[in-house]
Amino acid sequence: MARHWIATSWGSPDAWQFVEYEVPSPGPGEVTIRVRAAGVNPADAKHVAAASPGAELPVPIGYEVSGEITALGPDTRIGSGEAAVGDEVVAFRVRGGYATELTIPAEKAFKKPTTLTHPEAANLLLAGTTAAEMLSVTGVAPGETILLHGASGAVGVSVLQQAALRGIRVIGTSSVGRFDVVERFGGIPVSYGSGLADRVRDAAAGERISAGLDAVGTDEAVDVSLELVADRARIVTIAAFGRANSDGILAIAGSMPDSARFRDAVRGRLVALAQAGELVVPLARTFTLEDAPSALAFLADGHPGGKLALIPSD
Repeated sequence: MARHWIATSWGSPDAWQFVEYEVPSPGPGEVTIRVRAAGVNPADAKHVAAASPGAELPVPIGYEVSGEITALGPDTRIGSGEAAVGDEVVAFRVRGGYATELTIPAEKAFKKPTTLTHPEAANLLLAGTTAAEMLSVTGVAPGETILLHGASGAVGVSVLQQAALRGIRVIGTSSVGRFDVVERFGGIPVSYGSGLADRVRDAAAGERISAGLDAVGTDEAVDVSLELVADRARIVTIAAFGRANSDGILAIAGSMPDSARFRDAVRGRLVALAQAGELVVPLARTFTLEDAPSALAFLADGHPGGKLALIPSD
């Protein structure tokens, strides 16, 4: 029988339960996937850390997976088109990806890029669609120079790659020890901390900073963006929601209807970029699916140095 992780109470992953469950057979418009890897994201724990309006326990955990189709509903196509049992797929914005098998709406599944392993593919779309939306809502255009806070993190690395493909110059903050990551993906690294605004100006070499993208949520990131970017409508955060409300900058999140629509619409393009070898997913390490709480603890400790994936036992 299949197993999955569920939150039976609000709080930390330490209280989650790894339980057996019956995977429903797919109906029309549905597909069943044997999970080969599940992506690990901060949102996996955050969305069950405390009760929220309309949420009911238990909550299946996990938003993105990579695996293979074990069953298709009648007359069903997946998000990328025709599919068959045995095809390898990625799926994003699913419910309950920390599982050995699950049934999902077929439109959420896309043929897995052959250029990526299952652990890499399982981490492609949450970070990738977030990065794409950050570039979209700030209206960044080829030839512009932008400031990216958290450039060496998962979302930041995807921003760097997508920006480089569009001819956008990125000055990215990180720790000195992660400068090589920023440079590898085409960014100009600057260290965060006191004097950041001046270091960004020096790196810009006279070019105007057209937009500020915040993937860390610190006051420093917002303050420096406000100092350097003239138009607050071109500053976006994925973490500093309080500052967005108080300072009149943009905030986006997968739970917002506009964000959800955009991220659904851009999935196919990102999968195609990965298939073409133009979008990669740096992977730090894997954990067994049974050890999911340890993976979340490792992620919460700070800078894992790449994405994490959960691997079900055979």
